[in-house]
Amino acid sequence: MLRFEPLLVAFFLAAWLVDLLAILGLVELQGSLDLGLYPLYSTAAAIGWISGNIYVARSRGLPEALRRRILLVYFLGPPGIVYLLRAMAPAEAQQAAPLVSLFAFGVFSALFLVPVLLPRPPARR
Repeated sequence: MLRFEPLLVAFFLAAWLVDLLAILGLVELQGSLDLGLYPLYSTAAAIGWISGNIYVARSRGLPEALRRRILLVYFLGPPGIVYLLRAMAPAEAQQAAPLVSLFAFGVFSALFLVPVLLPRPPARR
């Protein structure tokens, strides 16, 4: 991996670790951030778009094996931030809409895949 990716991996692993600790009940996050659904989905969209564009830029010209590893970093890491934001919502909001995290991942994935699947311009001479 390149120099920037180990820092991202550490940040995303920390977010996923806090999510896991919240699921296990070792950390109390519920009610610490009253974020509505529109801002949550907007955050997921922005994170997906930025992650997809950075992945395309960083993976250009790399061997296929390294591209797959970087894809894992940029596709599986950032949803931890979105899940962390949802875990900070009040308990009533989480119980009223239990599938919000899944929908937010769908928004993230759709906007991640837009720059990844767009055809790349031909190389300049």
